[in-house]
Amino acid sequence: MSPSFPQTPARHGVAVPRRWRREVERILITDAQIARRIRTLARAIARDFAGRELVVVSLLNGTVMFLADLIRNLSLPLRLDFIGVSSYGAGTESGELVFTKELRLSVRGRDVLLVDDILDTGKTLSRVRARLRALRPRRIRICVLLNKAARRVEPVAADYVGFEIPDEFVVGYGLDFAERYRNLPFVGVLYPHVYQQGCRRASPARPRAARARRRA
Repeated sequence: MSPSFPQTPARHGVAVPRRWRREVERILITDAQIARRIRTLARAIARDFAGRELVVVSLLNGTVMFLADLIRNLSLPLRLDFIGVSSYGAGTESGELVFTKELRLSVRGRDVLLVDDILDTGKTLSRVRARLRALRPRRIRICVLLNKAARRVEPVAADYVGFEIPDEFVVGYGLDFAERYRNLPFVGVLYPHVYQQGCRRASPARPRAARARRRA
């Protein structure tokens, strides 16, 4: 099902653009690598779902860039909907998941492709998958851009993985810290002093953006 083996980003020495050098330590995955890998993922998905209409369910907000490029490369008939989920909220404990948007489309008896930007602890995708299963789709497959296996605490595995990455704080290509860096065309590693400083400036609880970034 999965397209050969998930890609591990290579050490390539591409320079971080000058604008971001004080905050982004290095580029982990270039925009060219991302584009090539997405084409491979799309071919595998099209092959596995050939002859079926697909319902793509994407998690907000970090998937936006990945999702747009992925579905542009899919030749299948598809419908698109979104689920909103976060691990913070007024009056909630850190790590408690809150659904902020429910599906609008029915997935009963349909093939569902669940798309997320990053799979690390597995807590979010475990909850979302269970919620989708209760709606009785024909089958659910999971597609993620990044897999951070070192942080896994829930038994969740993706069927389609763009890149295996180490346990580092990554931003760019839709992934954020404090709602910044989503617009970077690459995936980069943030300097520790940047997110540590953000944590110190926040309340005694973990900062909202930091909780959101670690939520997958």
